[in-house]
Amino acid sequence: MASLSRRFACGLVYALAAGAIWPADASDNAFPFDRELMLDAAPMRGSKRVPILEIAENGAASIDLWCASARGQASIAADTITIVTEPAEPAQCAPERQSGDESLLAALAQVTSWRRRGDVIELLGATTLRFRLMTN
Repeated sequence: MASLSRRFACGLVYALAAGAIWPADASDNAFPFDRELMLDAAPMRGSKRVPILEIAENGAASIDLWCASARGQASIAADTITIVTEPAEPAQCAPERQSGDESLLAALAQVTSWRRRGDVIELLGATTLRFRLMTN
């Protein structure tokens, strides 16, 4: 009888542990709303700035580009994503950084799907944009 009670207790512990792990695994594959995503790229020469994207649960997108900033709207369902951006706010920067802003906004407009691998979020379209979750 004691052996049966131990088996039941062990089974219960395993079931609780599995239940605690499973939701965490499911959330690892969810889109990280309201989190800052930093473009996986080195800063441009003469600057320490790297583009950052943040998408709220309501779809409002905030984009800090190489030089300027922009707002937009994102629609995310399962593994699909669409991002529509407004024109960037004017800023005084070197031509290469302004060109980088235009290229990044164009690439974001062409994104059609996304995938998550741990702290890396890839936005897939004509160009794959790789972002990392900010962990600070």
